[in-house]
Amino acid sequence: MVWLVECDHRPVKDSFAALNLYYFDYVFARDYDGCSSHQHADQTHIPRAIHTMPVNLPTNLLRSFVAIVDTGSMLNASEKVFVTQSALSLQIKRLEELLQKALFHRDGRRLTLTPAGDLMLDYARKVLGLHDEAVAAVTAGHFAGPARIGMVQDFAETLLSGLLARFAELHPDAQIYSRVAGTAEMLAQLERRQLDIVLGFAAPNDPDAIARAPMAWYGAIALLDRHPLPLAVLEPPCRFREAAVRALEEQGRAYRIAIETPNLTTLRAAVRAGLGITCRTHLFFDDDPLDHPDLPALPQVACIVRTAGALDGATERLAELVRETVAPL
Repeated sequence: MVWLVECDHRPVKDSFAALNLYYFDYVFARDYDGCSSHQHADQTHIPRAIHTMPVNLPTNLLRSFVAIVDTGSMLNASEKVFVTQSALSLQIKRLEELLQKALFHRDGRRLTLTPAGDLMLDYARKVLGLHDEAVAAVTAGHFAGPARIGMVQDFAETLLSGLLARFAELHPDAQIYSRVAGTAEMLAQLERRQLDIVLGFAAPNDPDAIARAPMAWYGAIALLDRHPLPLAVLEPPCRFREAAVRALEEQGRAYRIAIETPNLTTLRAAVRAGLGITCRTHLFFDDDPLDHPDLPALPQVACIVRTAGALDGATERLAELVRETVAPL
C-alpha cells in the first residue's frame, strides 16, 4: 500500500524562529485512495518532522565579531566598525541567536571565546575574506568602501577641503571617513586597521617622511621681555610642545605654560591675542616667524604619510593625492 502524508506547514513560534526553522505538525497518514488512517485500528500518527531552512549570517555581524576578537574589547571594536558599543552588543547577541551558540564567555567587561566562538572565528575570517575578494573583483576600478583618512590639525585646516574636493572629482561616489587627531593616536588606529591613511608629523629622519619643514617660534615679540617666558602649547603628547620645552631648558631660559589647549584654532587665537609664544611650522601662521637671538634654535619636523597594508584602488589614489599635495609644502 502507498501512504501519503498531509502536512500542516507553519512557522515555529519559539526560539527556533531565529534560525528560520519550520516544522511539520502531527498529521494523520492517508493511503492513496484518500482513506484516513484513523479508520485503521492502530490509529497511526506520523511524528512531526523538522525541516531546516538555510541560516543566513549577515557579514556585518561577522565583521563585528572578528573586530571584537582582533581589538580585544567592545570599545576598540566599536571604533573599528563604526557602531556604538550598545549596537555592537546587540549585533553579537543576534549572531549568537542565529547560531544558537554562545560565542563569548562574559566575565564583567572581559570577553573570551567559547569553543564554538573559537571555531566560528576561523570560518568568519574565511567568509569575510571571500566576501571582500568578491567585492574587490566585481568593483575593480570603482570605489568599494569608505576611505578612512586621519590627519593632524595643521593639515586638516589647510589641506583637507582642497584634497577631498580633488578626490571627489575622481571618485564622485566616494565615501570618506576623516579623523583629526594627534599623530601617535592615529598611528595606533592605523595599526588596529581603524584607519587606512595617516598624515602626521614625525622625527626628521623618519623613513616615511615625504617633506621636512623647520620648526619656528610664533607670537608677539614684546613677550620676549617677560620672565618667565609665557608659552602657548597644545596638550601632550605634542611634538612641537616637546621641542619648545627642550630648547628652552637647554638654553637655560625660564618659561611657564600660559595657555594649554587641545585645539589648534584656540592656540592660534591665543597667540594672536598676545597671550604666549608657540612653536609650530609655517602651516600654523601666515605671519612671519620670530627670528630673535634670545630664542633658541629649533629642529626640523617631518611630514609623514603611512598607509595600511592593502588598499583598494580608490583609497590608494587618495594616498597618492595626499603625497602629491604635501610634498611641495
